Formats: sequence, C-alpha cells, structure tokens
Amino acid sequence: MFNESLDRFAKSKLKSLSTRGLYRSVVETYRADAVHIQRDGRDLISFCCNDYLGLTHHPEVKAAAAEAIALYGVGAGASRLITGNNPLYAELEKRLAELKGTEDSCVFGSGYMANSGILPALAGPEDLIVIDNLGHASMYMGARASRAKILTFRHNDADDLAEILSRERNLVAKCIVMTEGVFSMDGDRAPLDTLADLCTNHEAWLMVDDAHGFGVLGEGRGSAFEYHPYPDVPLQMGTLSKAVGGYGAFLCASTSVIDFMKNRARSLIYTTGLPPSVIAAAIAGVKIIQRDPERVARPLKLAQLFCSRLGLASPQSAIVPVVIGEEDAALVASKFLEERGFLVTPIRPPTVPAGTSRLRFTFTAEHTEAQVAALVGAVIPLIEDLESMSKITNG
Repeated sequence: MFNESLDRFAKSKLKSLSTRGLYRSVVETYRADAVHIQRDGRDLISFCCNDYLGLTHHPEVKAAAAEAIALYGVGAGASRLITGNNPLYAELEKRLAELKGTEDSCVFGSGYMANSGILPALAGPEDLIVIDNLGHASMYMGARASRAKILTFRHNDADDLAEILSRERNLVAKCIVMTEGVFSMDGDRAPLDTLADLCTNHEAWLMVDDAHGFGVLGEGRGSAFEYHPYPDVPLQMGTLSKAVGGYGAFLCASTSVIDFMKNRARSLIYTTGLPPSVIAAAIAGVKIIQRDPERVARPLKLAQLFCSRLGLASPQSAIVPVVIGEEDAALVASKFLEERGFLVTPIRPPTVPAGTSRLRFTFTAEHTEAQVAALVGAVIPLIEDLESMSKITNG
C-alpha cells in the first residue's frame, strides 16, 4: 500500500543526501574473480574489494560449497539452538580456535551480528564500554544495546585510554575496551600490545574486531600475532567474509565464554544458522590460510609496492586510503579512475568524518604487479590534477 506521508519523508531525505553529495545507489556488479569485474557494461579491474586472498573463486572453496549443498541442501532450516547447528560448524570452530590459539570459538551470521550480540551479552547498565573513536558502526550498535556507559578514546591513543580507565574504571562493575585490529577505512593497526597491557592493569577485557587483519597479518592468524610475544586479547572477533572469502563471523575465546555466548548472545540465538555451503566454504578457506603463507603475505606486499611507487607512507595493511577531502571531489576522482579501467569506490560520510572523503584502495593476492603498476600510472595524473598535493594524504 502507498502511504503519502511516508513517501514524502523518504523523498525529502533523499533530496538532502543528493544535495550534499551523499546519495548512494546499489550498482549491479558481476565479479568474475577477485580482480576482474563487469559493471555498467564495462570490464574493470577492482581495487576496492575485501576478498584479500582471492578465495571467493578458489576452486577448492567452490567445490566444498557445492559438495555441502549436495549433502545438506541450501539452508539451515532453523537457528543453531533448534536444528540449524550443522555438523560442519564443529570443524570450522575447532579450526578457528586452533588458528587463533584459544580454547574455543563460536561462529555468528555476520560481523555486524557478532558485535551487536557479543557486547550486550557481556555488559549491562552497571558497566563501561570504551571504544576507539574510529571503531566500526557495529561496535556502537552492540554497545548501545548493552545499555552500558559508552565512552570513546582518541584513535589509537593509548594515553587517552589510560586516562579514561584511571578515571572511570573503579566506578563500574565491568569494563570492555574495544578496537579494530586493522581499521577498515584507514588501514592502520591498533597498538594492541599497549592496549592489552592497559586492560590487564585496569582489569578490563580487551575485544579486537580483526575483520581486516585475519587472514592477512600475523601469518594469517591476525593482527595480534604481529607481536612477539603476542598480547593478551581474551575476545578475538573476526569475519569469514573478507580474507576467508565467504560469509559469517566468529569469536575466539575461552570455553566458558563461548558457552556463555551460545546461551546469551541474542544475535546467535534468535537467527537462522548459516547455510551449510557457507560453512563448508569457510572451512576450505581457513585450510588455505593455514597452508599457504605466500598467498597470505601477498596483499600487504602489493600495497607496499603501490605506496612505494607513489611516494606514500608505507602501509600497515592491505588497505591504502588516499584522503581527498570533499565528497564531490572523491566522486570525481573515482570516476576518473573508472574511465581508465579501475574500480575504486569513493568513501564518504557518515562512513568517514566530514571533510575526509577518500579513495580506499585494497590489494588482493590475485592482483598482479603489472596491474598495480598500471593503477599507479592512473593515480599519478589524478593527484597532479587536484588543486594541491597538500590536500592528498594516505591516512
């Protein structure tokens, strides 16, 4: 049924977004593999996908998914606590725990569902959650759902976190500190060793969303494993939709914590289980991460090559942001590259702060050095055509 006032509201909001250069549309895209795509009738090389290891089209991953469909069908049929806990879950969760060095793990439907379910299960109105101010939107969703007090610390600023914990920790029952291992829009890493020490000293629990580090850093084990010895991170969250190439997310922790999640995390209890084919594909993807260190290391190496040839600061991950500034300028820059055969989607508010719209380049194990060189050739005149080099930074 048509509701005139509702339609009028939507049109008004859409007009405002369009005026401010913030209107978005879903564009039909055919991904032939991790690199080659077709969009609007054109063949493009994608440098904006999170398929870091190129596993979405890996023969072993596809074969595992197809075999699972033949054996188990296409859907789970119910939530995990009813009849949707397919036998494949046990193998996947065991492999994830072994890879991350924890007692156990629990698979969720998505990264957003993991963060929005874990935090309310662990914290309540008498507690405190402190989040890096550039943390993912799902962190804030989960924190709000917990009804705990929410504070933010300046991005990657351990001193600011220390000040907050010194002032606030004794006023609450429990405290969770949350950050990303690799920040999705800036590509930089959190100082996990320092943050972990602070949490230990203040009896706080550190939770790391390592969606963009898992499978790429620490020999595939994630951001914390870049450190020797690796820091104490009791709550290790990650996704299966990026480097692993499929869909879903996980929490790796102690057996008791994982048991508790299966009893209290609403985003796990009250949602249908993942399709068996998705779980099987994730198992295959994790196996490849465990056995193929060259594939794991390649995205960062290509990101480093890109930055070296452009004279940009050396990247800390497979993500390289080039901050342009205004929304319209980012749209123009993206179109400039698309006309030259490269897809690099512009990132605009509210995903990033106003005035920091950017091109976010991501590199995968399937890109070639020749493709990176061609991208560099396209980016150089783009930078030169902008008003001033002072407006261009990579994070």
